[in-house]
Amino acid sequence: MKKDIIVIGGGGREHAIIKALKKSPEINKIYALPGNAGMLGDSECVNIGAKDINGVLEFAKSHNIGFAVIAPDDPLVLGMADMLTEAGIPVFGPSKKAAAIEGSKVFSKLLMRKYGIPTANFRAFSAVDSALEYVKVCEIPTVVKADGLALGKGVIIAETREDAEKAVKSIMEDKIFGESGANIVIEEFLSGPEVSVLSFTDGNTVVPMVSSMDHKRALDGDKGQNTGGMGAVAPNPWYTEDIAERCMREIFIPTIDAMNREGRTFKGCLYFGLMLTANGPKVIEYNCRFGDPETQAVLPLLETDLFTVMQAVSEGRLKDIEIKFSDKHACCVVMASHGYPVQYEKGFEISLDKDITGQVYFAGASLKDGKLVTSGGRVLGVTNVAETLEKAVEMSYNDVDKIHFANAFYRRDIGKKALAAQEQ
Repeated sequence: MKKDIIVIGGGGREHAIIKALKKSPEINKIYALPGNAGMLGDSECVNIGAKDINGVLEFAKSHNIGFAVIAPDDPLVLGMADMLTEAGIPVFGPSKKAAAIEGSKVFSKLLMRKYGIPTANFRAFSAVDSALEYVKVCEIPTVVKADGLALGKGVIIAETREDAEKAVKSIMEDKIFGESGANIVIEEFLSGPEVSVLSFTDGNTVVPMVSSMDHKRALDGDKGQNTGGMGAVAPNPWYTEDIAERCMREIFIPTIDAMNREGRTFKGCLYFGLMLTANGPKVIEYNCRFGDPETQAVLPLLETDLFTVMQAVSEGRLKDIEIKFSDKHACCVVMASHGYPVQYEKGFEISLDKDITGQVYFAGASLKDGKLVTSGGRVLGVTNVAETLEKAVEMSYNDVDKIHFANAFYRRDIGKKALAAQEQ
């Protein structure tokens, strides 16, 4: 019997997940909670916030929901998966205890130290004075991170001691990331290519997805402020088979084992943010969910039915299924509102030409007088898949030229670093 399912969240990542799930013959109807107007052709949007656990629970019960996919970090860290599971609704997404791997940088760093998982050297602080004393003597540059969730922006790279002192004060005293900055981590600055690896895991088996490269900075050449992500390509050319094997042995399996030993079995999508240093791969961060916009580049390469995989994860039988990815390349270019990630105007009409070749994933769109208009910083992402990365990049930028809204802003160099790496 076909199932009605819910997908929690309202951004481009959720739209990519919904488009992938839509292909499954086992699904009858997909509700997006809250979704956005750009998803209306692929799901029914319901105005229930992603953090409204009781609202989601009541909707799931009253609509006989057969499966729930919790995509964003906040509801996972708040324990939405636990509440739905207790109500008898199967879930893709980790428990509150497992989601702490992203919910607390201090927890994840201490976990890696305890179990010998390679990461940057660090110190954790809960008092401003001791943190300020430490930045007088630590190696520079250094990295200052808010402990809690900060929409992917809670990290400051300090090039000087003055920058480090300012970062500590702005996070802990000025609360620029809110209560997420009550505790901080100050860690060694690592250098090398960055790689994102999303993985499916049921707590016993871990299956890495195709690697990807995110582009976090707002401006070309990796300049400007950190954003939620301005684009992504997959696979990441720096992530070779040898490195993949080493990561599986030294990072992926040890992390799953460590979480099990701590009584925090992780079931869902575990994201490994890696730095390929001269001393081998090291973990920069974990996320307890699909990354955004990496998902928009990775899922179009998945050949196995996503719903089949998610159910296997939820039921603890991931080892029983074969997961296949295409050997093609994908490029996602994010189109944002001018001024993102700080201040930007909303309400501009969005229009798309008819001959777009790729998938358009909406992140910030609403309806006004029956027309689609911008309603967020990141408005949409457009992804193309091709035999070569060069072609995928070219096709996505061709599509960008066919999408129109006032104050549109995007990077023009998504994939440039990856193309250069391919030639080395």
